Parts: sequence; C-alpha cells; structure tokens
Amino acid sequence: MSDAANTQRTLDREGLRGWGFVAPALLWTLAFFVLPFVVMGAMSLATLEGRTLVWGLSPANYAELAEKAYLWRGILVSLEITLTVTVVSVLLAYPLAWIIAFRVPARWQRLALLLAILPFWTSYVVRSYAWLLVLAREGVVNRTLMGLGIIAEPLTLANTRLATVTGFVHFFVMLLTLTIFANLIQLSPNYRRAAMDLGANAFQTFRHVILPLTLPGIVTGAFLTFVLCIGDYVTPQILGGNTELTVPQIIMVQLGRRADFPLASALAIVLMGIVTLAYLASARWLRLDRL
Repeated sequence: MSDAANTQRTLDREGLRGWGFVAPALLWTLAFFVLPFVVMGAMSLATLEGRTLVWGLSPANYAELAEKAYLWRGILVSLEITLTVTVVSVLLAYPLAWIIAFRVPARWQRLALLLAILPFWTSYVVRSYAWLLVLAREGVVNRTLMGLGIIAEPLTLANTRLATVTGFVHFFVMLLTLTIFANLIQLSPNYRRAAMDLGANAFQTFRHVILPLTLPGIVTGAFLTFVLCIGDYVTPQILGGNTELTVPQIIMVQLGRRADFPLASALAIVLMGIVTLAYLASARWLRLDRL
C-alpha cells in the first residue's frame, strides 16, 4: 500500500475519532436547542381557535403583537429595564474590578473576589425576597431614611421598576466584576508606565490605553447581563409585582391563564430575535475593536 493511501486512512481515522468526540455535544444541542426552537417556531405560526390548536403557516400571532399595545409595552419595558441594568452594572462593576486588580494587594485579591461573589452562594429567589423586605414600606431603607429625618413618610420602593433594577444590579455587578477583573489583571504595568513616560496623565492613560484594552471584558459581561436580564422572570415578578409586565411575565400569562401557546411562542421568538441582535452588535464591536 502506498504512503498516500496510508496517510488517507490515518486522516479518515482521525476524522472519525473527531466526530466521536463532537457527537455527544452535537446531539445534545440538536435535542435540547435546535429541535425545541423548531417546534416553537412552528407553534408561533399556528392559531388557537377556542381551545383547539390549529397548525399552519399563519402570521396572525405576529400581527397581534403589532396590534396590541400591551404586548409592545411589555417589549419596551423589558428593553428599558435591561439597558438600564446593563449600563448601571458596568458603571459600578468597573471601579470595583479596578480596585481589586490594582489597589488590593495580590495576597488579598482572592479573598476580595470571594467576598464579591459571595451573594452567588445564596438562592436567586431568596435574594429577591430579601430585597423585597429591604425595600418594603417598613423595611431597612425607609426606616433608615426616616430615622435620619430625610423623609417624613415611607417611600414606595418595593413593587416598582426601581426595585427590579436594584435586584438585577445586585446580581450582575458580581458577574461583570469577574469578567472585567479577568481583563484588568492581564494588563502589563508597562502599558501605564509607557503612557506616562510619553506625557499622558492618569485620565488619558485610562481613556486611551486601559479602557480600549479592557473593552472585550466589558462587552462580554454586558452581553451576558443583557441576555440573562431580558429573559428573567423571577426578579420582575417578585420585586416589580404586576405594575409593569416584562416579556417573560407576559409569556407566562399567555401560558398559565389563557393557554395561548402560539402567541407565547411568537413572543419567545421575538425575544430571541432581540437577543440575536444584541449578540451581533457585541460581536461586531469586538471585531472592530481588534482591527
């Protein structure tokens, strides 16, 4: 047998071995992502006649999304809350990550990170209910403000958008701190020294050197925050109440009260479309940043 044939057989065996390693992950993705997404897409084109589900290719559910104001309002509320949480979380997480990376001694950095992620050890639901108690009319915030004489009557903080944003920010600041810290800790001190040797002050060094080099961590963390926040149901339900419905809450209403699976599927498709646009925007930003 020729060397070329032996080489081809070796390549074939390597290819089969590679498919063997990839197959479990591929089957998992097909079974638990691709197939459910296809079913959901087909469901969004079906219609509900009374209690009967009629399969077809009808755009009626998407037309209903365009016609009903409360559905559009839910999408708008979700985007407003998500963008607010993302921006506030980045603004709070960056200084915290900076302090841990450059101001905390190296031997204490692990402890500082441990304290930063400590809330992760608490149940997500428990954290939300804890914030509900803190922000209640008789909670810690109102009692403190009244004790200091800042307010005369308790403020309505719980069951508001502010409460929802606060609960989200508490969680996502920790996540963003980790992603930004991972970028900051890899920066060589020589970058800052070189910038200062060239006459740059601290702000110019941060703006033109540190910030561009840490943008990948910021964008990655911001995208994760966007995805997890816009699809969350628990926090808006507990902290926001039903004063403003987000898309996940509207989907649960369609499923639990009306059993309108086609409309819920259409809302889920729209939500995935928004997440896809956010991914494309973040991926494009990262590519442009590397040019």
